[in-house]
Amino acid sequence: MVDKRYDIVFKLYPYEKRAAQDAPAQRHPVVIVGGGPVGMAAALDLGRRGTPVLVLDDHEGVGQGSRAICFAKRTLEICDRLGAGEAMVDKGVVWSVGKVFHGEDRVFEFNLQPEDGHRRPAFINLQQPYFEKFLVDAVRQAQAKGAPIDIRGGNAVTAIDRHDDHVALTVDTVDGSYRVEADWLIACDGARSPIRDMLGLSFDGRVFEDNFLIADVKMTADFPTERWFWFEPPFKDSGASALLHKQPDDIWRIDFQLGWDIDRAKELKEENIRARVDAMLGEGAQYALEWTSIYTFQCRRMQDFRHGRVIFAGDSAHQVSPFGARGANSGVQDADNLAWKLDLVVRGLAPDTLLDSYSQERIHGADENILNSTRATDFLTPKSAMSKIFRNAVLELAREHAFARPLVNSGRLSVPCIYDGLPLNGPDTLPGPARTRVGAPCVDAPLPDGFLLERLNGAFTLLAIDTEPPALDEIDGIPIASVALSTARDDPTGALRERYLGEADRAVYLIRPDQHVAARWAEAEIADIRAAMRIATGKGH
Repeated sequence: MVDKRYDIVFKLYPYEKRAAQDAPAQRHPVVIVGGGPVGMAAALDLGRRGTPVLVLDDHEGVGQGSRAICFAKRTLEICDRLGAGEAMVDKGVVWSVGKVFHGEDRVFEFNLQPEDGHRRPAFINLQQPYFEKFLVDAVRQAQAKGAPIDIRGGNAVTAIDRHDDHVALTVDTVDGSYRVEADWLIACDGARSPIRDMLGLSFDGRVFEDNFLIADVKMTADFPTERWFWFEPPFKDSGASALLHKQPDDIWRIDFQLGWDIDRAKELKEENIRARVDAMLGEGAQYALEWTSIYTFQCRRMQDFRHGRVIFAGDSAHQVSPFGARGANSGVQDADNLAWKLDLVVRGLAPDTLLDSYSQERIHGADENILNSTRATDFLTPKSAMSKIFRNAVLELAREHAFARPLVNSGRLSVPCIYDGLPLNGPDTLPGPARTRVGAPCVDAPLPDGFLLERLNGAFTLLAIDTEPPALDEIDGIPIASVALSTARDDPTGALRERYLGEADRAVYLIRPDQHVAARWAEAEIADIRAAMRIATGKGH
């Protein structure tokens, strides 16, 4: 992506010289390179668990430009657990309805959250600078309560040396270079990851022959807070597709599909951008251009996300096209998956092979995202006359026939990954709903005093419904919480029964710290829980 400019919007962690810069290299349990959404989420999660973490970022805060804007319900649920979700939703634009157009005609509309009983909406639109700011605000609150998190802005990692028991980093600052050592390094340094390049690791995949122009415009408009997407839009010079989305502060995201063989410098000239925007909004529309950029679709990932004591997360590990909002959302899910595992390893409560499951599970998620992103891109940018005829036929059918609408793909929006068939999954002997099967993220449900996910606060948890949970406080030194619910007392809408019991009379769920289901039974003894815990913590293989 080529930004028109880079200005600091929020100077969240300005550079300051530390005593460590003039001392021998200090060893840290965890160092994170990159202070974006993924790096900050991982640091916040680890620090709240009590694991000391150092964040090194080459900037001093958040740069200009919306960049990621669509944050999904699962991301907001993770941020709730980290103490940042409420501020994000309060600032963000809540939406769930999308409309698809072909030319001037509306093809159909969809609702991403057709059921009630969830604390968080399907999506909010929130500029990435705000998202990052709210995470850093939560870091500051956690630091005030003693969380061992250290953020150093203006600290650029320029070299890395790997050893069997640690990695050594060279860090450049305005006051010169110094050395840092880490037992574990998490690389969250973006799609052009310098860490990945320093280690000579591949980043394989596909670059799609098309370019898209982003224009963030500030204006007052009475368009509804919905996602509007046009195939072959009727506006002059608007390209093969266009997108309109509202953000906070009267900022609107507009995307135009430009094609492959373009002059980027020419397309980024203000008069040419304004010509396209004027054609969409109408002559005389009053707006200001806030940020512009051109990007190319790319779908790539590393072969493995763990390389000894270096672990990759977010765009440094995998990259997808922006349509579908899978980049930042999947990156935050990486952090959610990794933090509790690394915390157990650092504390000596799990073998370091548990971290291999991070790579396995998040590669599973990355491949799912890449598949969906590739399908969306192929639908948006037909590669032959025949594929375009097929695409337009699907759009024509979708106007009148519901069966064709699932085939329309303007960027299938992010949903959380289910870890079907992967090594940390325990037994599933409950004839319960498929949506809460083993490997799935827990589905929220309303309770008389709040929501279910508020009760699953980052520890291994036994969720017992219409039965008593086995009396357990810990297994192998790992704390276990218990939540006992009754559908007669705690299920005001019936959602808890529908989402977790189905036809069963009772259930016991073992929930991982990242709120994915580790095992479930109609009834469970202590021995069953112990065996499932060994599997879930990487000790059962």
